[in-house]
Amino acid sequence: MAIEYKNAGVDVEAGYEAVRLMKEHVRRTFDKAVVTDIGGFGGLYSLAGNGMEEPVLVSGTDGVGTKLKAAFLMDRHDTIGIDAVAMCVNDVICCGAKPLFFLDYICCGKNTPAKIAEIVKGVADGCVQAHCALIGGETAEHPGMMPDDEYDIAGFSVGIVDKKDIINGKGIREGDALIGIASSGIHSNGFSLVRRIFGLNDPDAADKLKEVIPALGGTLGDTLLTPTRIYVNAVDALRKAVTPKAICHITGGGFYENIPRMLPPYFNAGIAVGAWEIPPIFELMQKKGKISKKGMYNTFNMGIGMIVAVAASEAEKAVEAIESAGEKAYIIGEVIKSKKETPEVILA
Repeated sequence: MAIEYKNAGVDVEAGYEAVRLMKEHVRRTFDKAVVTDIGGFGGLYSLAGNGMEEPVLVSGTDGVGTKLKAAFLMDRHDTIGIDAVAMCVNDVICCGAKPLFFLDYICCGKNTPAKIAEIVKGVADGCVQAHCALIGGETAEHPGMMPDDEYDIAGFSVGIVDKKDIINGKGIREGDALIGIASSGIHSNGFSLVRRIFGLNDPDAADKLKEVIPALGGTLGDTLLTPTRIYVNAVDALRKAVTPKAICHITGGGFYENIPRMLPPYFNAGIAVGAWEIPPIFELMQKKGKISKKGMYNTFNMGIGMIVAVAASEAEKAVEAIESAGEKAYIIGEVIKSKKETPEVILA
């Protein structure tokens, strides 16, 4: 008997159906610079008329990590794509770039068209929030490599900035204010520890996610799957109002790893813990997992998804601009002089 591709676990027809179902979601992200339609071998995007003296392309790629486990357990897949977009575009905008387009990569144990379309719907939602076009992607079926009901997703974003407008931290001075933009919760980092704290590797993990926790105002699952905030609008409003000197995205490594990345040598970041509202999920995790303060700030965003350095005289104006874009912002600290070349974070 002849062996066909489907006998080996790859359903080509399901792939065609998945593409058909996702088309409506993809097309709503298109803008006038998109040159090709869905289905080509490459996504084409025009840079004509960008009005920049020396345009520089900025790229970023990332995934969602083990947050996917919560999506599997809850069988909810319509927001995980937002996370994939957020993790990429939030990196790209740190240097002042405007996101242009996004590509996604989804690999699955078995191609279930409706599920794939649901994932891509989330990607499209994220692209709409980020004002970038979803111009391509790949869905790969990997039978035998991963369980039928599981998948992984990663993304790649490209933005553009005029070279003279690049934000790189070179103008930072002692006394500059640090503005924190609120996160929506855990975002998409630290979930291996989250799963350990809440026992999400246990056989009854799905039931634990359905548990209503009064301090969280809902179920644990709803809290964990809250999508990562996309800060494109906030940074755009900020740049129109003030001159940001440096921006950092608080991702894996929390405060201790990410804030020093935006500081030049011989400067530290003094952070006033308590200057912002920390979401209840972090206090719950710290208590349940018996995690140290340093451990929390070295792993999670602690309620701050992005930090911006501005001149102290522009701090209030920066907060107002960010909040005009629908985000919550706080003055959370200042830049301080250091005798050490390597920047550090000092929690007070």
